Amino acid sequence: MPRGIFITLEGLDGSGKTTQIRKLATWLQKRGLDPVVTRQPGGTETGDRIRALLLDARSTALAPMTEMALMFADRAQAIAEVIEPALAAGQIVVCDRFTDSTEAYQGGGRQLGSEVVLALHKTICGGLQPDLTILLLPSFEASLHRARRRNSRTEAETGANEDRFEQEADAFHRRVWDKYREIALREPERVVRIEGDLTIDEINEQIAEAVAEMLVLRESQR
Repeated sequence: MPRGIFITLEGLDGSGKTTQIRKLATWLQKRGLDPVVTRQPGGTETGDRIRALLLDARSTALAPMTEMALMFADRAQAIAEVIEPALAAGQIVVCDRFTDSTEAYQGGGRQLGSEVVLALHKTICGGLQPDLTILLLPSFEASLHRARRRNSRTEAETGANEDRFEQEADAFHRRVWDKYREIALREPERVVRIEGDLTIDEINEQIAEAVAEMLVLRESQR
């Protein structure tokens, strides 16, 4: 059986990933493709527990290396339990964040650097790379504003405060933003950038076009 396809969506919190993943899943389903949709951190029982710790605003004492190690612990479990079995079965996997996020947030935001992140990725993830990464880059200010507003609304509705990263200073998020752009420039064949404050439908159209091109290419290689 041909190996499946691994698609990831990346970007700052508030960039619209959740909405676009839902739309992409619907787009694929309409074409007879039933994707496995997952997220990081999270997506497994173990991962959801790690996610709760990482995002909880009360987790104030996490050292940057601890934070990065937890991200990779979550990723290792997701690969073993969800991602690799689905790819081996020939399915399409759509994942909200992968190692690019760790390179951006811990490598860039926490200033740990890319080298340690990529070394851990090679060791823990076996070098598994997405076939296609969609990087959403609306304006820096718009992303941050939406993320902080969303988390305030979620806390009011559920009592859960998951804005540990959003509480960081703007300089932290600017480093994350810059590192994402660096990754995209380094790997243009894998990473498709969608930039600017576009409408939801405009973004969806660009994502669908990128995915359609990849599907055609994959079919031609079989």
